Amino acid sequence: MRRLCIAVNKIALVVDLLDTPTADALWQAAPFDATAQIWGDEVYFSTPVSAAREKNARAVVEKGEIMFWPDGDAIAIAWGRTPASRGDEIRLAGPCNLWARTADDVAQLKSVRAGAPIRVERIG
Repeated sequence: MRRLCIAVNKIALVVDLLDTPTADALWQAAPFDATAQIWGDEVYFSTPVSAAREKNARAVVEKGEIMFWPDGDAIAIAWGRTPASRGDEIRLAGPCNLWARTADDVAQLKSVRAGAPIRVERIG
């Protein structure tokens, strides 16, 4: 299985890639560096990848799903409410491609501040 590590501060999330065009593009682009942006209980960051919206793209996600926002060429990792959420749902800014999952606790990203450096690397 292909895996990437998303590292920010002292946090390292191991993500298992799915079999999608977006996952393939991000795998090929790794390693790369980015800068954290914050939107409610979400960390997102730009990538060197552009990907089309996939058929199963959606805005409401589950904790542990790693998404790609095609409108911003960005990876989005959310664990709770965002400004777009309705009730307790995890809602992103718009439809995003599911390209990976992690068993790690994404809520640990709550300590990340805007501007923090992020590194995405292949592992395994």
